[in-house]
Amino acid sequence: MNKTLEGVRILDLTHMLSGPYAGMLLADLGAETIKVEPLHGEGTRKLLASDPNNSLGGMGAYFITLNRNKKSVAIDLKSESGLAQFYKLVEQSDVVLSNFGAGVPERLKIDYTSLSAINPRIITCTVSGFGSDGPGHKRPAFDQVAQATGGGMSITGTDPEHPVRAGIPIGDLGGGMFGVMGLLAALYERERSGSGQHVDISMLDCQISMLNYMATMYFLSGEDPHPIGNSHFVHVPYNTFRCADGFIVIAVITDNFWQNLKQVVVCPEFDDPALDGQPGRWAARDMINDKLNEILSGNTCAHWLAQLEDKRIPCAPVNTFSQALSDPQVLHRKMVVDLKHPDGQVTRGPGNPIKMSRTGDDEYTAAPLLGQHTEEVFTELLGYDTAEVARLREEGVIG
Repeated sequence: MNKTLEGVRILDLTHMLSGPYAGMLLADLGAETIKVEPLHGEGTRKLLASDPNNSLGGMGAYFITLNRNKKSVAIDLKSESGLAQFYKLVEQSDVVLSNFGAGVPERLKIDYTSLSAINPRIITCTVSGFGSDGPGHKRPAFDQVAQATGGGMSITGTDPEHPVRAGIPIGDLGGGMFGVMGLLAALYERERSGSGQHVDISMLDCQISMLNYMATMYFLSGEDPHPIGNSHFVHVPYNTFRCADGFIVIAVITDNFWQNLKQVVVCPEFDDPALDGQPGRWAARDMINDKLNEILSGNTCAHWLAQLEDKRIPCAPVNTFSQALSDPQVLHRKMVVDLKHPDGQVTRGPGNPIKMSRTGDDEYTAAPLLGQHTEEVFTELLGYDTAEVARLREEGVIG
């Protein structure tokens, strides 16, 4: 099957979430992604593995999702012989992806300086909390640390006294996404230069980048923004509203939308000409929000959404997971796919959001068992015979 990154080989040394997510996206796009694990397995293998509600065949939700389309090779990188075997894989690969803590790649001798001496075309990428340099780069970090340090947590929630992290782990996932972007850019540049390079991704940098125009607003005004729940600092009404059986969002960002909304939600107070412009609506935002909640709560989400959509007013249900993952648009876009276990069991999970017109056929192989592909990779890629593979396994070099 023709895939976008077919022919690109990645050695995936990652663990937990940020790095494995980057590796998953690259594998979904067709890169041959070889997960290089310690002999005892990458730590995420154990997460939820024994939870009857969140595992399949002894494989937890984290691992079965993040490691689809990957192969597993178990190598003891801390042994001299294991490192030598890894170097041979580096000679045959394009990318080495990791998310170890600061200084670990150097200690293991798998940093860019070490690996580029073996393969000048190799591209390395590290996804870490704070990057590879700077006064705070050695601090440990996980998702919530990145969210808090990056400022986004201070504007999430309803008031400054109760900061709230984002419901999805955008610190980790953001690092993984930017890691993919950096690697694709480095692969493209290598086509011109013929040389590899190092891609240094800081989860904190990614969070700062995603502050985007709000950071510029801070520099212009000198004022720290505060959390405002689901409302907007300009547009009214732009919020979450209660219906009889759930919640919907309405986003009125033009005066025309406001006029259309008045045809759907009949309220005498809304006929005030002062509300026909944004300044007037902003001044009356509490009244508008209160009236909308009062009126919309008298009927169902489906009732109001049908009328709002008919008037082309931006709106949406606030879906639960069960609702979002059964949405006809989501299903049509193949964003819910089968996730397999090597023993043949099947569950479901999110698909690949990157849709390609010519090279984008979706295909998902099962997340691998520990060392499931060690012999295959060593015999087919490195040319070892089965006796040599058996010897290395007996010596505890590979698993």
